[in-house]
Amino acid sequence: MRAEVRWIEGLKFLGKTDSGHTIVMDSPEESGGENLAPTPMEITLSALGGCTGMDVISILKKMREEVTDFLIVINAERRTEHPRVFSAIELVYRFRGKNLKRENLEKAVKLSYEKYCSVGAMLKISCPITYKIEVITD
Repeated sequence: MRAEVRWIEGLKFLGKTDSGHTIVMDSPEESGGENLAPTPMEITLSALGGCTGMDVISILKKMREEVTDFLIVINAERRTEHPRVFSAIELVYRFRGKNLKRENLEKAVKLSYEKYCSVGAMLKISCPITYKIEVITD
């Protein structure tokens, strides 16, 4: 796997992946940027959500669970001193669907957390990651 990150101007950068996709990064105005794109740390949290979300949906499809809506809310704390790494992360998995079996939801999330999510595996080495599951039935 390989990526390139090119400076655009100010604190804006353009990342390009091996698969040809791009993502713009910027910094907030108070840090000298223009706040025109997410910060690298925001992208990291989004990557965590995307990684675990893909795992969970794939597992639930195999279990034939009928999920109609799925949202992951990710809350993170950061150290106040540099480097301002994450000190704690909480994921809230919100599922909506018909006749969802809570035990299947819990199993899918646990498998992602313990076995499949590469982003989560890297992050939990440096900070605790907790999660909870919320279910809304149709």
